[in-house]
Amino acid sequence: VAVGAHISKRIEIPTRDAGKMLDAVSFLSKANVGDAPKLGRRVAIYGGGNTAMDAARTAKRLGAEEVVCLYRRTRAESPARLEELEHAEEEGIDFRWLSSPVEIYGNEDGLVTGARVQVMELGEPDDSGRRRPIATGRTETIHADLVIMALGNAANPIIKDSEPRIHTSKWGTLELDHKGSQATSLEGVYTGGDAARGGSTAIMA
Repeated sequence: VAVGAHISKRIEIPTRDAGKMLDAVSFLSKANVGDAPKLGRRVAIYGGGNTAMDAARTAKRLGAEEVVCLYRRTRAESPARLEELEHAEEEGIDFRWLSSPVEIYGNEDGLVTGARVQVMELGEPDDSGRRRPIATGRTETIHADLVIMALGNAANPIIKDSEPRIHTSKWGTLELDHKGSQATSLEGVYTGGDAARGGSTAIMA
């Protein structure tokens, strides 16, 4: 079984008269089959990883005049690969580092019109080794016709929900019984992914 980690992570952001925000995985999937939503003139992407870069570049290529990428840390802390960042910059993506949306605005027709963004600063390193983003209390308002959330992917919960003998982490990824062995807690079932990161959602028996 190779269920993957294709569930988009979500956070609760208050919306004021705004319609549903898109997640990056759904946006990219629709764009891939020629069914991308109407973008408008300006698109805002929230996230700093490779998926955020893909969504930003895709929106630009699909005709958005401006694409702004918001991320709560700085370029140095971005989880995206360096080449992904550089390609996005070459294609004209506007990066707003140290920015985190706290409210999405919309009009009477339910269409997104913009977002209120919290200005962040960096504090001490957290468990990931990156400096922790801290809210400054200052906010800015940006215009956007569409907001796409690109906050990473979560593990498909099918294994966690259906086979309790296979131990999973708090993130839903598979835990290894013995480091380096690829063995899970259930005899005969092994991880088939990145064991160095504590297990995978891809397994084989």
